[in-house]
Amino acid sequence: MNATVEQVLITKIKALSPQQVAEVVDFVEFLAAKSAKRAAFDRLLAIAPALEAAGVEPMSEDDITAEVKAARAARRAQLAASAAKDAGANRS
Repeated sequence: MNATVEQVLITKIKALSPQQVAEVVDFVEFLAAKSAKRAAFDRLLAIAPALEAAGVEPMSEDDITAEVKAARAARRAQLAASAAKDAGANRS
């Protein structure tokens, strides 16, 4: 991003209400997440030929669903542990 575009954005953001700024933040986070998901998908597609050449069996939809659920559960547990650790540190 060049300095002129950055300055224009900053000027426009400064003119917004706090609620509108929060919406801008949410939208920027959405765009970042969308970009990260696309990059992960692209990496997955990049290794697909190597997996096929290695004779790795494709996963079923049920297998994929189970993997996603396990990853999400692990992420939730990690976030909960981090939150508990932060709460404990704040009590000190």
